[in-house]
Amino acid sequence: MTATSPQVDRAPGKGNRADLHADLSASLTVFLIALPLSLGIALATGAPLQAGLVAAAVGGIVAGRLGGTPLLVSGPATGLTVVTAELIQHYGWRTTCAITVLAGCCQLGLAALRTARSALMVSPAIVHGMLAGVGVTIALAQLHIVLGGTPQSSAVANVLGLPGQLANLHPAALGVSVLTLVVLLGWPRLPGRVGLALRKVPAALAAVATATAFASLTGLTLPRVDLPSWRSHALPELPEGPVLGIMAAVLTVTLVGSVESLLSAVATDKLIASQRRTGKRPPRADLDRELRGQGAANVLSGLLGGLPIAGGAVRSVANVKSGAVSRRSVMLHGLWILLAAALLVPVLDLIPLAALAALVMALGVQMVNATHLRTVTRHREIAVYVTTIAAVVLGGVLEGVAIGIAVAVAIALHRLARTRITVEVQDGVHRVWARGQLTFLAVPRLSRVLNQIPPGGRVVVELDGSFMDHAAYETLQDWQHAHLVHGGSLEVTGRSIARMAGAGRTADRTHAAHESHPAHSAHSAHSAHSAHTAHRADQRSHRGTHRGGHQCCRPWTPWMNHCDHRPAAEPTIPAAAAAPDAMEAIDASVPAPPPAPRRRGAGQLASGISAFQRDTAPHVREELARLAREGQRPSQLFLTCADSRLVTSMITASGPGDLFTVRNVGNLVPLPGAESTDDSVAAAIEYAVDVLKVDSITVCGHSGCGAMQALLNSAPGAPMTPLRRWLRHGLPSLERMASRHHAWARIAGRLPADAVEQLCLTNVVQQLEHLRAHESVARRLAEGTLELHGMYFHVGEAQAYLLSEGEDFFDCRVFDSVGHQAAEHAGQHA
Repeated sequence: MTATSPQVDRAPGKGNRADLHADLSASLTVFLIALPLSLGIALATGAPLQAGLVAAAVGGIVAGRLGGTPLLVSGPATGLTVVTAELIQHYGWRTTCAITVLAGCCQLGLAALRTARSALMVSPAIVHGMLAGVGVTIALAQLHIVLGGTPQSSAVANVLGLPGQLANLHPAALGVSVLTLVVLLGWPRLPGRVGLALRKVPAALAAVATATAFASLTGLTLPRVDLPSWRSHALPELPEGPVLGIMAAVLTVTLVGSVESLLSAVATDKLIASQRRTGKRPPRADLDRELRGQGAANVLSGLLGGLPIAGGAVRSVANVKSGAVSRRSVMLHGLWILLAAALLVPVLDLIPLAALAALVMALGVQMVNATHLRTVTRHREIAVYVTTIAAVVLGGVLEGVAIGIAVAVAIALHRLARTRITVEVQDGVHRVWARGQLTFLAVPRLSRVLNQIPPGGRVVVELDGSFMDHAAYETLQDWQHAHLVHGGSLEVTGRSIARMAGAGRTADRTHAAHESHPAHSAHSAHSAHSAHTAHRADQRSHRGTHRGGHQCCRPWTPWMNHCDHRPAAEPTIPAAAAAPDAMEAIDASVPAPPPAPRRRGAGQLASGISAFQRDTAPHVREELARLAREGQRPSQLFLTCADSRLVTSMITASGPGDLFTVRNVGNLVPLPGAESTDDSVAAAIEYAVDVLKVDSITVCGHSGCGAMQALLNSAPGAPMTPLRRWLRHGLPSLERMASRHHAWARIAGRLPADAVEQLCLTNVVQQLEHLRAHESVARRLAEGTLELHGMYFHVGEAQAYLLSEGEDFFDCRVFDSVGHQAAEHAGQHA
């Protein structure tokens, strides 16, 4: 959405200097975190330690410059630690570098095909399970180094080797590791002003530095970082090994690295949105560009003998929280890594390997995220999550992801095929609930439940599912036909009601034929009354079903004020024709009495409330309960007309808690201090801006506005009524439209259809000016924390238009349409 409010101007060079200072400070923070982390990941994979530094430098400079997420920090891929370790064991380090190059080429190809968003189709339970499994594997391997030993070749071997390792502890390594973990976990909790100052140093750097200083001062004999000369640094060679194995390795590195990077990009976007004001946010992530940047970085990293690269959450969170404003912070961090690798080798060689192992072990434990566990449990995907973890730990990343996908598909098919069908009797009414999809697999249970209902009873069938196949449809239709023929009544409700619309009409005709049969003329008065009652109930069911069958009416079925889909008079079969072939006599029928008038007033309101409680409330109750607990936090104040044709939640696709809405006649914003000012609008603006801290305000006008028509037709000297007094706040819009000193407002591609539409468009522009006169709005605009938007909704076209910034070639304010192309464009940059 394009803001109509201008950006706050900065003094020449002042903004650039401030941004550069922020990026420089953030880059140093990220560098201090990434340096020990890169060495630790290289240690965990068994690669040369320089490989971690190469990947960190290339990830910062190349992926930072070419990527699509400005504040995402890339470096050695944590999620690929286990995969890389296995590749080094099977193929050697130089072939692993070549695999990294090929994986980067694959990422470039996927980016060219614009498939980045497809990578996010994998269930989050599988992705989080994969990362948790990798974390468990990393922690088990590094635990051996923490205890002073050497990790085994697999997670199972590491678990089996723990008793022997515990029996042969290395006190010096264990002491350094414990010190590292204590500082790492306690550093963020340092109290007081001194603690506040010390916490500016990253905990990872503080932990490794403290452990290094302790080991050096006490003279402990420990394995330490050993960075050989860069002249002997190993570069890639042509892959050697089975072709299928190499292809599987390339595929694994490509998919895992891509998913990890794209998920980190999305998470970074969410973090920025939650912590930054609107005016201080960098552009949103372009996922295809991000994948392209990751591919280029992996190609170069592999060629230079570096580890596979991916976007990292730990480094990116530090970058955002340190105040970075552009991709310069990421690139500078890569430059610092490069300088450190060239100039700080003697210092890096002092770091004990046990300290790096403790750091990476803690990182592995953190990858088993409690928040993710609660999320997958809430969404009933804990089986997928746990299975993926176990499969990754026991079999490997690629095998674990494949098994996780298989389990997720199996559970989805089970849920699709699982249907709960129950029946209860309430006040003499049999209520049948069908929860889930009605397929041929549910037909036996459906038939069994329906056959329990006695003939002639009153029945309500609720179909709470989005799909009903032909077998279930035929079963329900046949039972409905038989039940109505035996004098019963039926009402069908729920989301699958549309499929029953045709069946309802057929059943009505059959029921009418049954009632007009001569054999029924000898029934008692009580029987006739029962049949009449059942027929009226069936007519009500048919009308409800018929309404539900119309796609455009589904959300508003109980009301029907918006359109008239009441069925034409159904044909009635003459008694003489009601023989065994009564259905063939429909063509010779005569018109039935006209349908009963639609309900109005309290009855209509009660029907709508009942539909909400039955169909909608179960789906939104949990979200509304959350909003009740946490309070409202809308992102936007939406000021629009009271016209009944404007359904704000529908035209903005918003839900509970999204919009703080103010409606009045003519979407007017009275100027502060104006005569006959209505304080209710000003109070709503002040509350939204100062209390709710909304990010934007939208003024929405619409076509055919009665208030604008009344303004145009107002006669001077007419008696003052409440409506006329209110519409005086729209007189500046009339004056603006007639003035030659103000830009016209029009819709892109055409001129206004008439004077009313011209005034409706001009009024939106004028009310935005009125908004700027309010003190709270002016203050937030000056701070750059608030946006103003203009919107126009054409009721007849069902088309929304947004006010663009500035004026066109003809000095007009233009409202641009928002259609599918604009939505797709926004989706690509989301």
